[in-house]
Amino acid sequence: MTMQSAPRRRRAVAAAGAVSAGLLVLSACEKPTPTATITVGTSSVSSEASCYNDGNALDTAALAECLKNTDIKSIKVDPDETVRFGVDPSIADSSWTILLNGQPLTDSSTKTYRTIPGSVFFNAQYGAQGNTTTVSIKEGDKTVKGLWSFKLKKDA
Repeated sequence: MTMQSAPRRRRAVAAAGAVSAGLLVLSACEKPTPTATITVGTSSVSSEASCYNDGNALDTAALAECLKNTDIKSIKVDPDETVRFGVDPSIADSSWTILLNGQPLTDSSTKTYRTIPGSVFFNAQYGAQGNTTTVSIKEGDKTVKGLWSFKLKKDA
């Protein structure tokens, strides 16, 4: 064995190790879900889906669990302000509905943007209770493909 072959072998092993580590890191990456955004005045909050099955239908059990999720982003809403909802075009292509506390608030839409008066989210007529309410964006019309949830807090 010559002195030059040992360093070459170490470099080759190190290069193979680096390639293997790189492939491992790439395989662990997940494709991010589409995002939904809520804007009130100059404040906004965006989130990836609480539940998402890469554009395929979610089963009822997964959806029920998703609606119970309390680890969600929040935004303050003045009831006199307009709440703006924006979704990625991929969500709009499948159609989407706004849910208030798990119940449909709007009809299905294929637009990427919608507005609703802030007072609706704190009105008992629409199922609101108290100064905090959960609003969700449901992708899909006949089947649910994704769910994005946010907590709206009344700002006096």
